[in-house]
Amino acid sequence: MTAEEYNRTVDEHADGVYRFIVHNIKDKDEAKDVVQDAFEKFWKNHENVQFEKAKSYLFTAAYHTMIDRIRRSKKTEPMDDADYNNHSHSKQYSDLKEILRDAVNKLPEIQRSVVLLRDYEGYSYEEIGEITGLNESQVKVYIYRARVALKEYIGSMSNVV
Repeated sequence: MTAEEYNRTVDEHADGVYRFIVHNIKDKDEAKDVVQDAFEKFWKNHENVQFEKAKSYLFTAAYHTMIDRIRRSKKTEPMDDADYNNHSHSKQYSDLKEILRDAVNKLPEIQRSVVLLRDYEGYSYEEIGEITGLNESQVKVYIYRARVALKEYIGSMSNVV
């Protein structure tokens, strides 16, 4: 990849990578650091990356950098510890975007990541597997579990609207 292609990749994908990371770690400054580190790794290895694979490489680098930072700060919650029964509410509320954001934030880290990659960024199951290091079946299972948890948290649309 040439320096010109690298710069074009930065222009096209920096916002998407940042949105993905900030949705996961909820700290804008930390997200900026993660994205900066991902672009640094990308630059160091830009000669070995094909331009067509740059977006996937960039999201993968950012994802792994984010995971490393989370592990270092010990903020992860094992999936087994998540109590889906406590994530529901019945109050009337009209800000659906806020409710959905709160629901997504309550998901375990891996489920939140795959749902954001699938539903917010539009990646295929195969691409999500490449980014997260999971196989396609695991990705589908995590997405299914996340959607079930979101459905239980949000409840029926009549409670939300």
